[in-house]
Formats: sequence, structure tokens, C-alpha cells
Amino acid sequence: MKKAESASDTLKGMLAIVIASFLWGTTGTAAQFAPQISPLAIGAFAMGIGGVLLCVSARKSLVKDVPILFSTPLTFLFGSACVAIYPLAFYSSMRLSGVAIGTVVSIASAPLFAALLEYFLSKRPVSLKWFISFIFGTLGIVLLAMGKTQDASALSASKDDQVFGVILGLIAGLTYAGYSWAAKQHIDAGAHSKSAMAGLFGCAAVVLLPSLWFTGQNLFDNAINTSVSLYMAVVPMFLGYLLFGYGLRSTDASKATLITLIEPLVATLLAIFLIGEVFKPVGWMGMALVCLCLFCQSVTFPIALKRFGRKATA
Repeated sequence: MKKAESASDTLKGMLAIVIASFLWGTTGTAAQFAPQISPLAIGAFAMGIGGVLLCVSARKSLVKDVPILFSTPLTFLFGSACVAIYPLAFYSSMRLSGVAIGTVVSIASAPLFAALLEYFLSKRPVSLKWFISFIFGTLGIVLLAMGKTQDASALSASKDDQVFGVILGLIAGLTYAGYSWAAKQHIDAGAHSKSAMAGLFGCAAVVLLPSLWFTGQNLFDNAINTSVSLYMAVVPMFLGYLLFGYGLRSTDASKATLITLIEPLVATLLAIFLIGEVFKPVGWMGMALVCLCLFCQSVTFPIALKRFGRKATA
């Protein structure tokens, strides 16, 4: 009975992360409809207001779990700093290198960083199933990036901007993995998932929201900018991270970030059909490999493969 409940909880957690990833996959495309807004402003507003909404929705459990969050202050501060840095790096990466590549680099690198954090900080070995899935996912992401056809605006961008965009994407991947790992540590320590996410995001909002004084002058200039800003804060950030926190209850951070590889897949499809970005056939092969990666995470491997995986991590 307990095994059945555990399997059900795991499935629900994975489904919550998948839905969150779908919501996050819309952020890059939404941001493109408001190009007048600075990527720093859109990131700070979305994560900042999202953090405030998370704190309001989790106020009762947050007050109760404050001692748990503060029992490991370095983990809490590390996670909060990662939340604050992530949107600034992520949206700037997309602005410099394009929606598809910016999202791909940021999200594809996160599972590797998450696995490294769990291995070195939590002393948790990497399973063979995760490794196989990561190989499929990484190869798929590389093919996705190769499949992007350069348009006129991309060709006019300097190589320095492209390189800097990729570097910012890697920073976004590291910080994404960082706050996922920190939230998981708090949840494992006994904090409610809402409290863990609200605490980290609320602390980051203290830094992010004041920065809008310098960058947020175009946030509400017209109806489109206002709609994009509010959508980003309420739907992908608030609702998305509620779902992600719920999923972390039964899912390791390395596995959760691996599942979120569906985000660049969604972002790529939206970039193709809504923004008009063109993809070569190799890009579609990459999409198939990302789907295969997600499939590997959602099925049970044969017992023999499980045994081999245990030996490999022993």
C-alpha cells in the first residue's frame, strides 16, 4: 500500500513539474511581444512579484516553517541569491542569443549542474537511468540549437553578443539548479513546499523589486507591455513555481531539472509558430530526442538495468 502511494505521489510530482515546464516555456515568447521592456526589468518584475504572491499564498505555512528555513542559513541565502540572479541572466541570454538558443542553453545545462550539486554537496550518486536520460536530452538540446536558422537580426548581432548570451545562459542554468537544490534541502528538512519556494523567492524579491527603479520604466507604457508583465508574474512564475515546489516533494532536484527539459521544447515550438523562427530538420530530430529523454524518466527500467545502475554507482 505504501509503495502504491509512493508511486502515485511520484507520478503526481512529475506531472506537476511537466505542467510547470509548459508554463515556463511560454515566457521567452511572451517577452518577445514586449521588446521595449528591458530583459532585466521583465525578469526582476516577474520573479519579484511572483515571489510576493508566493509569500502571500503561503503565509501561514511560511510563518510556521521559518525556523526550518533559517536552520541552514547558508543554504537559504545561496538559494535566494540564485533566484535573484537567474531571471537577470536568463532573459538577457534570450535577448542576446535568441529565444530558442537562450532557453536551450539555460535549461539544458541545469540538470548537469543539479546533479553536480547533489553529488558534491548532498553526497547523492547519479543513477544510470538519469545518466542515460541526460545523454538523450543533451544531444537533443544540441541538435535543437543546431537546427535554428539564423535570421537577419541574428546575423546582424555581433559574435561577442552571441558568446556572451551563451555564457549568461550557463549562469542561468547554474542558478536554476542552485535554487532547485536549496528548495529541495528545505523540503527534505521538513518545510512545506510552499514555504520553501516562498521563502527563497520572497527574499530574492527584496533585491529584485527595487532594481525596477532603474530598469522598469517601460513595464506599463501600453496595454501589451502591461499584459506581458502581469502574465509573466502570475502564470509562469507564481503558478509555475507552486507546481514545481509540489513536484520537489517527491522528486530529486537533478531529476526535476531533467524533466524541465520540456521547457525549451515548448519554447522552441512557440518560437516557430508564433514568432516565426525557422528550424532545420536536424532541430526536429533534437525535439524527438528530448521527448525520448522525458520518456526514459517516466518509465520503469528492467530489473537487470536497475541492478547494473546500482553497481555503477556503488
